[in-house]
Order: sequence, then C-alpha cells, then structure tokens
Amino acid sequence: MALEEEDEERRKQRPVTRRKWVDNAWKRRTIEGEFYRLMPHLIDNETNFYEYSRMSLITFHKLLSKVEAHLQKEDTFWRQAITPKHRFAVCLRFLATGDSFKTISFSYRLGRSTVAEIVHDTCKTIVKILLNEFMPIPNEEGWHTIANEFWNEWQFPNCIGALDGKHITIQAPKLSGSLYWNYKKTYSIVLLALAPYYNFIVVDVGGYGKNSDGCIFSNSKFGKALESEKLNIPKKRTLPGINLELPLVCVTDEAFALKPYMMRPYRSKGLTDEMNVFNFGLSRARRVSGNASGILHQEFRIFTKRVQGNPQNITIATLAACILHDFIRKNGGWNLRESSESQSNAKETSEGRPITLQRLPRVRGRSTAEAFDVRDHLKHFFSSPEGSVRWQEQSTSVI
Repeated sequence: MALEEEDEERRKQRPVTRRKWVDNAWKRRTIEGEFYRLMPHLIDNETNFYEYSRMSLITFHKLLSKVEAHLQKEDTFWRQAITPKHRFAVCLRFLATGDSFKTISFSYRLGRSTVAEIVHDTCKTIVKILLNEFMPIPNEEGWHTIANEFWNEWQFPNCIGALDGKHITIQAPKLSGSLYWNYKKTYSIVLLALAPYYNFIVVDVGGYGKNSDGCIFSNSKFGKALESEKLNIPKKRTLPGINLELPLVCVTDEAFALKPYMMRPYRSKGLTDEMNVFNFGLSRARRVSGNASGILHQEFRIFTKRVQGNPQNITIATLAACILHDFIRKNGGWNLRESSESQSNAKETSEGRPITLQRLPRVRGRSTAEAFDVRDHLKHFFSSPEGSVRWQEQSTSVI
C-alpha cells in the first residue's frame, strides 16, 4: 500500500503536457499560408500559375466548378472549414510536385493529417465525379472514330488504341513481401493504359509490380471485358483500300499474348521485308501509349519520385491524375495561352480537334519531308495485298 501511495503522489507531481488542438503556427494560415499569400499573385501571371499548378487558370476554374459542391465542408462554432478552392489547390500542388504531406503542411500552414485527408478526399471526388464523363467506354461509332484517327495519324488500320504498362515507383509497403518488387529492382504499382491519341480511354491501376503487363491485363476487368466482347467493339471492319473485313485490334508489345483483338510485332529473327515494314508500322502506332504516359509523368511530377503512402491511396491518386490529364487535353491541351487569338490560329482536323503543334525541322535525323514519305509508304503497304496478308497472318496465328 505504501508503494502505491508513493506512485500516486509522483503522478500528481508530474507536469501534465496538454496536447494542442491547433498548433499556433497553423492559426496564422490566412496571414502566412501559401494559398493566401502566393496564389493571388499567380493569378496575374498565366505562366507562373501554369508552372505552379500544371494547368492554365481557365482549366483550373473549369475543374473547380465541377467538384466544388462536393468539396464543400460545413463550418463549426469553433473554426471555419477549409474552402473548396483551397482544398483543390492543395491536391493539385501534391500531384504537380510530389512533395511530402509534411512539406505541403508547412507551406500551407495546415496539419499533416489535414493535408493527407484533403488529398485523398479530393482525388476520390475527382474519380467519382469526372470518371464517367471524361473516360467513358465508347460506343461502336466511337470505336470507328478512333480507328479512323489511327489510320489518318499513324497509318495503321483497324486499330482502337495502343496498350502498354507503366511502373509507378512507390515506397515498400509494410508486410508486402515481394508483391510490389519489379524487374527494375524497385517497388511499384502498374498503370495499364489504352491510349487512342495521347489521352487515356481505359486504365487499370494498382497491379503488383512483380507481375508482367500481360498477366495484369489478363486478370483485369478490361481484359476480361475485351475477351467476353462486352465493350461495344465492332467485330469486323473493312481494311482501307481492300475489300477485306478483319477484327479491330489493340497494338501492344511482346509482353502481351497474341489474340484476335490484340496485335503484337513479329519476332525479330528471320523477318522478310514485308514483316519488317509491318513491325515498323505497328511500333509507330504503339508508341502513342508510351507517349501519353510520358506526358502524364512530365506534367504531374509526383510520378517522377518514389511515392510514399498506402498503395490503395496511390492508386486513387494515379487514377485522378489520368482523369485530369484527359480533362486538360479536352479543354485546350497543355497550352499556356487559351485566348481567342490562340484559338483562332489553331487549325482543326475533320473531327474538330484543335492542332497547336508545329512541324519540327528534323525528325530523328531525317527531314520532315522524308518523315511524311514514311507515312505515305505505310499507307501504301497496308492498302496493298502484301499488307493484308501480314495482317491475316497475325490475326489467325499464334506466335
């Protein structure tokens, strides 16, 4: 009893450290926070705003108008809620820079857990509100439009998109073993994307890094839907210039199995001239998916670093970034100038898509004229009997 009384006396004498509800530094958020001190000055300079948020001011407000109502929180008697614009800016800053939650916490004068909650909640809202609008499954007419675009842009017929996988490096999750350990000797999740024209139409995110792209595709919802013909894809389409109907296909690399709806290149040994031309045309069309992933990594710098966090949260953030990528491309692209002058000078294709890219003087050591000779040569090849024969060989055989 004497020892218990002595311990009780010591506990009473020990100073009590009370935990603060809000740190004193965070109470000066409206005075010193980055959103209140820096953002108002960025609005006056379009270039600085783009470099800060990785999108133009017009695109920022368009996005905000779509998710603002779902990001609004209620004010309480003790404090005011963080505004939707503030929350959206924090999420974009995280995706644009890949900074840690702690770094953004100090910049915006917010608690670390608050920043994490804002980023996760905003990404989930973007996926919930914008996924079906900006990444819908096309109907039959939409698939035909994509096939026409591939033929006009890349001279590859009956193609509905380029399919490829991209590893997103992450910090090793706890108790995950070798599930996320990939052949590049890093931990990662896989972004599997079908890209028709530098934008994503179908994505599967979250596959284990140890699995191959073909394995992830076979077990994904997209792969199973494609196998069971549930994506409204027309069964056959006439090849340009030849009265021959063959299936519509996705172009891939050697990591995927050869299927009636999946076209991969010939193996590199013992190829004829026609086979080499076929491989060149297929690889030329297939690079669209890699370029789309490269643009995504370049604009949202979070993917250039080792992302920390729960793989499920990283999966949601990656899917949200893909949706933002499509939204930005459909609303002016990655342009700094969205004024009426730039829009009037932009040329348009037959589908109404603005073209703001300029021809470069040289393409991989060849002149631009020679590059367009390659396009004419591919069109001639795939419109010839030799090209149709190679297509039939790929469609009806297993390599």
